[in-house]
Amino acid sequence: MSSEFWLTSIVVTATPGTGALFTIAAALARGARAGLVAALGCTLGIVPHMALALTGAAAVLAASPVAFEALKWLGVAYLIHMAWGMWRQSGVLVPADDPGGLEAGRSAGRVIGSAVLVNLLNPKLTLFFFVFLPMFADTASAGAMLRMTSLGIVFMAITLVVFAAYGVCAAWLRRHVIGRPVVMTWLGRAFALSFAVLAVTLAFTNR
Repeated sequence: MSSEFWLTSIVVTATPGTGALFTIAAALARGARAGLVAALGCTLGIVPHMALALTGAAAVLAASPVAFEALKWLGVAYLIHMAWGMWRQSGVLVPADDPGGLEAGRSAGRVIGSAVLVNLLNPKLTLFFFVFLPMFADTASAGAMLRMTSLGIVFMAITLVVFAAYGVCAAWLRRHVIGRPVVMTWLGRAFALSFAVLAVTLAFTNR
């Protein structure tokens, strides 16, 4: 596996996007456990995009304006929904008084579900894998599918590690601001605005 693939994967995953932002927000709001769960959910959200790229269905998405636009606007709507919930401090990322307790355990499913949707409803990821994986595999060879699958799995592992690191760092920061409700409120609003900006950016994205 080439060093170029590793370097590109690390740079791509480390660059803040919707998944990284969601993971950081989850850890700030609910602690390290929620951050790690969010990291796992965002990683799982990559699987459908990778599957579409490997089966060639990504080419259909790239060639079909209707399919691309439908997925794109679903993603925009969900990002706006997340932004509104964070602004009102409601929903899955509402700050928790006891991040390690029973209530946190019950919310883990909601966090991972939201994290999966954050990545699942992003058509840019499908197109990214459609272009990215063939760059590091000979698509004409007999083992091209296996090669690209292994590259995709490694990319997911890198994503999980990088996002988990984001979550742990954000949870560490949380311990220094959780006692200040005003700070947490403004942090929530800052993340809400960030999600709104990402929604607008996605809305203006073309194939």
